[in-house]
Amino acid sequence: MMTIRKIWLALGWLWVAVIFYLSLTPHPPEPVHFWSVDKLEHALAYALLMLWFCQLEYLRVRLVVVFVAMGVGIEFLQGMTGYRYFEYADMLANSAGVLLGWWLAGRSAGRILLWIEAATAQLKR
Repeated sequence: MMTIRKIWLALGWLWVAVIFYLSLTPHPPEPVHFWSVDKLEHALAYALLMLWFCQLEYLRVRLVVVFVAMGVGIEFLQGMTGYRYFEYADMLANSAGVLLGWWLAGRSAGRILLWIEAATAQLKR
């Protein structure tokens, strides 16, 4: 039987895959339109990613390095596609999101998965 931690990890890796897909697809969906909304989307995507994995991993500094590097690497990949653009501002938004997620993980938001696990354990009783 799959443990809850394995499910959380699988969902986290799915989120990584979604970020790669949305970052490298020629025409990603644009649910809202206003000036620089993509920077907000970048920051939120990486904040949620960091917050999610911080709840599963105790070596959070390593996560910061990995996810900032991922955001920078994706920008270089975008520049090589011919249909997406390399932007330093996106790197900054990605990194800001990682730091926001790290900060949130140190607050009550960093215990969301524990709360969900506790609630599901109560339902099983």
